[in-house]
Amino acid sequence: MITSHSAEEPGPVRGGAFYDAPQVMERYLQHRHSGVHSPNHVMEEPALLDELGSPTGLRVLDLGCGDASIGRKLLAAGCRSYFGIDGSTEMTRVARATLAGSSGRVETVDIETFSAPPNTFDLIISRLALHYVDDLDSVLSACWRSLSPGGRLLITVVHPVITSHEARSSPEQARTNWVVDDYFQTGARQRNWLGDTVTWYHRTIEDYVTALTRADFALASLRECAPRHDRFDGDMAELARRRRVPLFLLLTGSRA
Repeated sequence: MITSHSAEEPGPVRGGAFYDAPQVMERYLQHRHSGVHSPNHVMEEPALLDELGSPTGLRVLDLGCGDASIGRKLLAAGCRSYFGIDGSTEMTRVARATLAGSSGRVETVDIETFSAPPNTFDLIISRLALHYVDDLDSVLSACWRSLSPGGRLLITVVHPVITSHEARSSPEQARTNWVVDDYFQTGARQRNWLGDTVTWYHRTIEDYVTALTRADFALASLRECAPRHDRFDGDMAELARRRRVPLFLLLTGSRA
C-alpha cells in the first residue's frame, strides 16, 4: 500500500533521524505525556479531537505517527483501520508497542516518500510532523491523491510564531517571553529541541493555507489551539502561561 523510494543523501538532521537518538526519544516521551505540563495535552490534542469528530468506519492514515497514542483512541472509537508511518525506527518501535493487541499497523517510512493508491484512506492526520518536511507540496499532493472523495486531511504544526522566534539561551527553563524575528524569511532553521539540534522548516500561516489550496484541498478549518481550561486540573498559573502565545496551528482540508 505504502511505498518508499531510494534513500536520500545525508543532510541536516530532520524528524526521523532526530528521534532515533535514545536520549531524545526518552525526553520526548516524558514531555509528550507530562499531563498539565504538556502543551500537546492542554492545547493541541483537545483542538484536534474537536475537529476530528467521530472516526467510526473511517480508514485512517497517520503521517508522522510518533508513539501512535492517537491510534489506540481512534480504534477504540470505532475507526475501520489505523495505519501509521514515521521516519524514525525508534518511534515505530514504540508505536508498535502502543498498538499491541489491536488491529492498528505502523511502518517506518519517510513522510516525504509516502504514496498510496487513490481511495485508500478516508481521513489523514498529521500531528506536529509537517514542520520537519521540506517539500510540503509533494506531501500534500500525495495526501489528496490517496483520499477518497469527501475525505479529510487534518494537520497540526508548530505555530509559525514559534518556528520564527529567536533561540533561547536556557532551553531547560520554562519560557517567560518570546521574540519573533524574520517571520517572512521562510525555510530551514536549526532549533534546540529536547536537548539536541534539529531542523524545522519555518512557514507563515499564509504559506500553509496556500499550500493546502494549491494541492486542491478546500480549507475547512483553521485553529490556533487555545489552551483548554478543563485540562489544567486547577493549575491556574500554568493556564495563564499557556494563554500568552500560540504554540500550535491546526488546519483541516477537505477533498471534493
